[in-house]
Amino acid sequence: MVFDLEMIKKVYSQFPERVEAARKVVGKPFTLAEKILYAHLWDNPASEAYERGKSYVDFAPDRVAMQDATAQMALLQFMQAGKAKVAVPSTAHCDHLIQARIGADADLQDAMNKNNEVFNFLSSVSNKYGIGFWKPGAGIIHQVVLENYAFPGGMMIGTDSHTVNAGGLGMVAIGVGGADAVDVMAGMPWELKFPKLIGVKLTGKLNGWTAPKDVILKVAGILTVKGGTGAIVEYFGEGAQSMSCTGKGTICNMGAEIGATTSTFGYDESMERYLRATGRAEVADMANGIKEHLTGDAEVYANPEQYFDQVIEINLSELEPHVNGPFTPDLATPISKLAEAAEKNGWPTEVEWGLIGSCTNSSYEDMSRAASIVEQAVAKGLKPKAEFGINPGSEQVRYTIERDGIIETFEKLGTKVFTNACGPCIGQWAREGADKQEKNTIVHSFNRNFSKRADGNPNTHAFVTSPEMVTALAISGTLGFNPITDTLTNEAGEEVKLDPPTGWELPPKGFDVEDPGYQAPAADGSGIEVVVKPGSERLQLLTPFAPWDGQNLTGAKLLIKAQGKCTTDHISMAGPWLRYRGHLDNIANNTLTGAVNAFNGATDKVKSQLTGEYGTVPDTQRAYKAAGVQTVVVGDHNYGEGSSREHAAMQPRHLGVRVVLVKSFARIHETNLKKQGMLGITFANETDYDKIQEDDTFNFVDLQDFAPGKQLTIEVVHADGSKDTVMANHTYNDQQIEWYKAGSALNLIKQNEGA
Repeated sequence: MVFDLEMIKKVYSQFPERVEAARKVVGKPFTLAEKILYAHLWDNPASEAYERGKSYVDFAPDRVAMQDATAQMALLQFMQAGKAKVAVPSTAHCDHLIQARIGADADLQDAMNKNNEVFNFLSSVSNKYGIGFWKPGAGIIHQVVLENYAFPGGMMIGTDSHTVNAGGLGMVAIGVGGADAVDVMAGMPWELKFPKLIGVKLTGKLNGWTAPKDVILKVAGILTVKGGTGAIVEYFGEGAQSMSCTGKGTICNMGAEIGATTSTFGYDESMERYLRATGRAEVADMANGIKEHLTGDAEVYANPEQYFDQVIEINLSELEPHVNGPFTPDLATPISKLAEAAEKNGWPTEVEWGLIGSCTNSSYEDMSRAASIVEQAVAKGLKPKAEFGINPGSEQVRYTIERDGIIETFEKLGTKVFTNACGPCIGQWAREGADKQEKNTIVHSFNRNFSKRADGNPNTHAFVTSPEMVTALAISGTLGFNPITDTLTNEAGEEVKLDPPTGWELPPKGFDVEDPGYQAPAADGSGIEVVVKPGSERLQLLTPFAPWDGQNLTGAKLLIKAQGKCTTDHISMAGPWLRYRGHLDNIANNTLTGAVNAFNGATDKVKSQLTGEYGTVPDTQRAYKAAGVQTVVVGDHNYGEGSSREHAAMQPRHLGVRVVLVKSFARIHETNLKKQGMLGITFANETDYDKIQEDDTFNFVDLQDFAPGKQLTIEVVHADGSKDTVMANHTYNDQQIEWYKAGSALNLIKQNEGA
């Protein structure tokens, strides 16, 4: 079955003429990213050339994807938009609320029992509004999208930062907050600042122990967690064409970890093979018909420095396997240097767990290559020193690897096979002993490794690497093992060496599945009632945020001055809190509990200017709200890095925070703040961050003159009566200022609907 075939036909029928019209306006050869962006303008044909990094542009994405944790809030918002049906093909996927504990069957049933109310809500709301619903156990959203929905040259948005995974099939796929998804599902244009372009030229060919994962681990080390902010990363060259489609997906997936808007590859034979293998020969045939438009122009790739804002070149033939971490995905260490780095930094060298899966590395190719290492270990008499677990990416992958004996191979080493879900990657892991908070090391093939993310233990040192390297390190039980050069001692006392992994790009017998777990929506959902029980702990209908009163904001108090890395995990943790993603007031009880207070180095301990006493961030903020006192959050660089979760913007807004003032923002979080009617601004002079004191009061003296490109003046009054004047920059355009005035973008949609 090919989903949304008519939509794809329409995109392809218009694509060449739209690209050619834009080329005449812009007057130069195009990268692939530019072709897709110009082909998806809300107003086509193109009438002007947009300036990268400056022009705000309205786009018309082809589809929307949502995972269960974010879909709850997105669909609660969509219910307020007054629409009978979604305007573009949309899907919801149940993959985040399943905890890894015992094994697939028991864990899935446990999740069904605990989250039945939420799953029923998502099923019914999807059925009512024409949204495809993927049931619990069907698979991880991004793997399911790659297998069923992604298509070369398309544009999609998704309420998860790793929506970018679909770039492996030649899409421009962008992670957003739920309010952005509501815009598109409601049939409105979607706004994005026209991205800058980073080109990554790949030469040579992967070999030995090196995997596609190592490409993005290397790039993360070069660009850091904020180096891709505001940019699309486009991979090209002979090395790009030599990789599998799912390998490309892995690279694009972790582009979220460098802050990139998205990443993509040009259409090639590996994508065609994948489309045909996943039952989409018709899409492959159509793509072949316009394939010259589904990759960058030859002139661009021949002289990339002339067409990209930045160019990186990597020789895959010389690339060494990497292990990134701990605590940040951009701390890149080649495997040959890992033992030395571990000793120097005092990282625990004993590996306690190896984990394979997540949306990043859970394909058939990933599983088969990892299984080849396991098969060797069994044949050579090795027993793993670490515990081992896998999460297949989809029911289709799981069913196929079971049929082909790959699961049986893993089980020979005592591997735990968890549900086709995110599991440990997002903190949904009931790891035995994690509550003891002992210092330890785990290795995994996921994308993020922030403190506490996998198991809630701040002392777990998590390292990101390829599935092949995870397997080797789990078998050896030590970070000091380099499978390229080192031997291991087997049960018989013999020294044995692991050979490089082998595997299949695609299953030799083809993919197979009995029940993929898909529920098609009702043709007419008008009679379907979506029930949210009063008093529910899990779901809460939304109350609109109050509009701006048009006055200057004065007398606002400092809630917290966050120091260092403050990701969306720090602002709104996942793990056990995922259960409250559909209940704004309940989940607000974790707001900023992971942020480090710059004045005491502690988390979840801030001073109240009402009482002078220290308390938790949520309790302190609730007291401010009850007293009618507005508050300000101050932050450091790349504030809001990480997951797309709009809860990190909605929770402070719900609790009464009015302003977030930081050195710099991560892209998605900045947009989420704007959408929810918050004032998200940056220090014009970053050193002014140092002027902020614990008992400060903020007066925004010219907010009444809020306008695009105009700095805001803040009078910062200290406890001793002295004052500092701080200037702040912002990126709000006219439309976004209207969101602020209305109290939120959703409020503005409803106002316009009633007009």
